[in-house]
Amino acid sequence: MKMDTNEHSVFLLNYHLVLVVKYRRKVIDDVSGFARQTFERIGASYHITLTEWNHDGDHIHVLFKAHPNTAMSKFLNAYKSASSRLIKRDFPHVKRRLWKEMFWSRSYCLVTTGGATIDVIRQYIEKQGKE
Repeated sequence: MKMDTNEHSVFLLNYHLVLVVKYRRKVIDDVSGFARQTFERIGASYHITLTEWNHDGDHIHVLFKAHPNTAMSKFLNAYKSASSRLIKRDFPHVKRRLWKEMFWSRSYCLVTTGGATIDVIRQYIEKQGKE
């Protein structure tokens, strides 16, 4: 098992994130690549590394690694705010499918992956949208 390090610690922090589109609108197929690039760009400044990304019509699944000092709620707020604003700006046809200004639902699911092996979670994410 390869661990991550910084000046004073050794760690391995893997997270599984699920974000749902507001009103469960099925628009992710149109914007998944853009949302992924935005996640990678914003995540870099929070010491977050994308491991796996996949989606179904109305939600995304993300497997990522983070540092122990990452303020996860601040990162998620930054990502959801920026990606929502940019998606609505660059994909006007998606904006028309939503009723109000928000792209993402206010809620999200974020779990550490200690309860299952990374391979089990990776396979689960890879199967999204294929069933």
